Amino acid sequence: MEYGLQLYSIRDITGSDLEGALRKVSELGYKFVEFAGFFGHSAETVKGWLDAYGLKVSGTHTGLNELVNDLEGTICYHKTIGNKNIIIPGHDLSDQAKIDDFVEKVNKIQTILKENGINLGYHNHSHEFLPNKDGSQIEDQLIYRTNMDIEIDTFWFFNATGESAVQMMERIKDRLTVIHIKDGFKGGEGMPLGKGEAPVRAVYDKAVEMGIPMVVESESLTPDGITEAKICIEYLKAQEN
Repeated sequence: MEYGLQLYSIRDITGSDLEGALRKVSELGYKFVEFAGFFGHSAETVKGWLDAYGLKVSGTHTGLNELVNDLEGTICYHKTIGNKNIIIPGHDLSDQAKIDDFVEKVNKIQTILKENGINLGYHNHSHEFLPNKDGSQIEDQLIYRTNMDIEIDTFWFFNATGESAVQMMERIKDRLTVIHIKDGFKGGEGMPLGKGEAPVRAVYDKAVEMGIPMVVESESLTPDGITEAKICIEYLKAQEN
């Protein structure tokens, strides 16, 4: 099995030493990474680091505003680093008008990205599975009104619903290209894998069954990001036995 790391997990070092962060991630045994910013480094430099440390890029978290403001430049950057999955990490979709505007924009952007060999996806938090104050439902509309890939953050799904994401994974299997495998406690407190109450093992087994890549995200920086990332990959490797 190969596992990835969302680099937000080690945000305590990526901003000041992205190369060192990638080296440490590789040394821990992760095979691919999902970026959360490039901190001013050129695409050529980032690609060189990925190659040097034997890492692949499975995707990036890239905000909608960046896509709207410089789509051509964003496409060029991502092609250079070898990324085929741009994932919007969240957006203000707190009422129906905002959802409508978002859907209109991403449908246009997705068409252009697809022409350039890049997929567009969306990453959930908890609120997408809960009704807005005006009664609008976010996640269902993203599923039915767009063709975006869906990156399920399995902890935030659990936090919103109290349930394992297994049935959701099966429901949207044709749109599911990657999951965030993640642990924590109901109420929103994130933890390293195996340290919370989320149904991580059930999610792990389903991802293996479906052949869905697993990207670790662990957010608490306790005592630091690399230590958390190490705990997480050791947990995942223990599930293989």
